[in-house]
Amino acid sequence: MSEYLQTFSIDTPASQRHATGATIDAHRQALRSLPAQDLIDEAEAVRGFIGSIKDAEIRDAYDRIVWSMAPYDFLDAEDAPATAHPALWRQARLNRHHGLFEVTGRIYQVRGFDLSNMTIVEGDTGLIIIDPLTCKETAKAALELYLAHRPAKPVLTVIYSHSHADHFGGVKGVIDEADVRAGKVSVIAPAGFMEEAVSEQVLAGTAMARRAQFQFGHTLAINACCQIDSGLGKNGVKGTITLIEPTQLISEESETHVIDGVEIVFQLTPETEAPAEMHFFFPQFRALNLAENGTRTLHNLCPLRGAQVRNAKKWSYYLNQALERYAPYADVVFAQHHWPTWGNARLSAFMTQQRDLYKYLHDQTLRLANHGFTASEIAETLRLPDSLAAQWHTHGYYGTVSHNAKAIYQHYLSWYDGNPSNLNALPPEPAAQKYVEYMGGADAMLERARRDFERGEYRWVAQVMNHLVFAQPGLREARELGAAALEQLGFQAESATWRNAFLLGARELREGYTVGAGYGKRSADMVRGMTDELFFDYLAIRLDGLKVQLLNARIAWHFADTDRRYTLHLSNGALTVSPGSPTRGHEVAVTLSRQTLDQILLGETSFREAMEKRTIKLDGNSSIFLALLAALDTFDGRFNVVEP
Repeated sequence: MSEYLQTFSIDTPASQRHATGATIDAHRQALRSLPAQDLIDEAEAVRGFIGSIKDAEIRDAYDRIVWSMAPYDFLDAEDAPATAHPALWRQARLNRHHGLFEVTGRIYQVRGFDLSNMTIVEGDTGLIIIDPLTCKETAKAALELYLAHRPAKPVLTVIYSHSHADHFGGVKGVIDEADVRAGKVSVIAPAGFMEEAVSEQVLAGTAMARRAQFQFGHTLAINACCQIDSGLGKNGVKGTITLIEPTQLISEESETHVIDGVEIVFQLTPETEAPAEMHFFFPQFRALNLAENGTRTLHNLCPLRGAQVRNAKKWSYYLNQALERYAPYADVVFAQHHWPTWGNARLSAFMTQQRDLYKYLHDQTLRLANHGFTASEIAETLRLPDSLAAQWHTHGYYGTVSHNAKAIYQHYLSWYDGNPSNLNALPPEPAAQKYVEYMGGADAMLERARRDFERGEYRWVAQVMNHLVFAQPGLREARELGAAALEQLGFQAESATWRNAFLLGARELREGYTVGAGYGKRSADMVRGMTDELFFDYLAIRLDGLKVQLLNARIAWHFADTDRRYTLHLSNGALTVSPGSPTRGHEVAVTLSRQTLDQILLGETSFREAMEKRTIKLDGNSSIFLALLAALDTFDGRFNVVEP
């Protein structure tokens, strides 16, 4: 690891900042505790390579770059710089490999063309594609790469392994929706797929998009001092997210289907890495696909962007099922991120370790919780056993032991740690004022924090400066010192998501928030995939209830093109919905097409414009509907995170 000692002041430009002596010492200590070098791991990351395109560069119809590996050329350096954790640097280098790879006979993967992998299975007459990446541009390029090296066959089946967008969003890059409607192509997914795929990005989507900037670091510069990886792969993409509704759902715990001559055993694994997810076993190829439940990292039980807390016990349980049922008959195990593991002994060991990883975290977190430890105390003390810590793939490049322990605690015991002083604690801004007062004012805090910074106590400095920034957001010295502490924490982080969060926090303290939360426009397919019920849930969370608390009304809602009818109940500031027409009369009736609603959700028109054009018709007391519209909030996602 190259070494260069930091000598900057807090006024030094960010481009000239480097690692401090404390950070270099932290990396030296990490090097002593990391697993032994694994040349097999490195060989498997490139095993079966067939070909690629230069820098994996992919452009959209307007010649804009959607994806490229070129910015990651700095990863040519084998030794980690002092600005990156050596284990994360290793993972970032392994995640840089891109192209078409053979997994085993008739099974191929395109890796490094997106955050996730696209798996291509050769049927007797056509292709089966598992997970067509995040956007249609990358998926199209991945399929073209495959066809450039293998015999041309039509895509007959697409399988979604689970309900996250990086595993279905490119579907229209590999198949035509008209062919699906005509019955020429089938789309298979686990039960509950559509509900989970769409709802996660709707109800809390605005907040999640802003928080995802910190998790993935896609607004950071790409270099050795900033974004180097996402743990699962390089980064998100900037293309067009699409969606085609499945034609077949896997609903039984285990189902076997023969698709174009290929026998596939589907294993449902709900409430694991995604609420709707499944594994695949190919008996004739002796190959097992673990979707995103068995990857080359400790995964997230609750991602930093936010999501429903995942069930660590079930995660381990389903891995154990796969280990017992399928692993004895497999020669390769692979997933929809990272690279495969070959050889029955190695894959069995890998799966055993992954299974035990999530079970250990689950059981030990609850053991300590039942001793009275709080989530933060457990996160601070919990460590993996030496046998697991000695494996590269159990390290936290994406999830971490720390925040996964907190997620397990939350799953069982909620956010509340049981201490009544935390039950109704002051929120950040008023609490910050009191912290500053109690600590002797801003000058005293800065003086002590600078000394702590010199001692390498970056966690504490970041915490204290956060209070000072929330009390006096215009105080430049507090922002700069807090940013410097976050930056060193980022340099030290083994987890790519922690690194990205720390470094983006540092940048926003120095420069303020200047980038919008959006990362691509809203997907038309995702909007059309919203159920009517999900739309009404979304409408309800946008309602400022206090503005309509005196209204008590029933609204008859009719989608004329689908002939679906609903009753909206507006009372006590809450909006609820029931299927069917009102049984006790209504104050106003609203008639529109679902197509008009989709245009409104996509921003192509508005409720008021549609009313003026008569594509929305009101019958009855229209003032009630107008009052409802007037009480709707608009979310723009440009909220502060590291300052008030």
